[in-house]
Amino acid sequence: MPRRITFVQLKTGYDTDRGPSWIGWVNFSKTWSTAYFHGRTLRRGEGMFDANFYDVETGEEFWVSGPKRDRTDTRYGPSDPEVESDAADAYRAFLDGAPLPGRENG
Repeated sequence: MPRRITFVQLKTGYDTDRGPSWIGWVNFSKTWSTAYFHGRTLRRGEGMFDANFYDVETGEEFWVSGPKRDRTDTRYGPSDPEVESDAADAYRAFLDGAPLPGRENG
């Protein structure tokens, strides 16, 4: 199962780009259509206004993407994601120019 350090933001119930966000490890299915994060199963969806995944149990919508070095992970608002402790060292190295684990070749 592919595992990546990813930016995740809850969209449901918040104004655009105001929901809580995290930088942390996310496990993906072999087809990349399902993500597993914080005990949630997130499925890739289409036709959502400002999200690309939804929680299969609650229907809550999320934005899931690779983090950006310039820390502009959200499109419209300020971003101050919680960096999870088990991802912090690899994320700091990424910010300093190293490739993300699992993305060394692209």
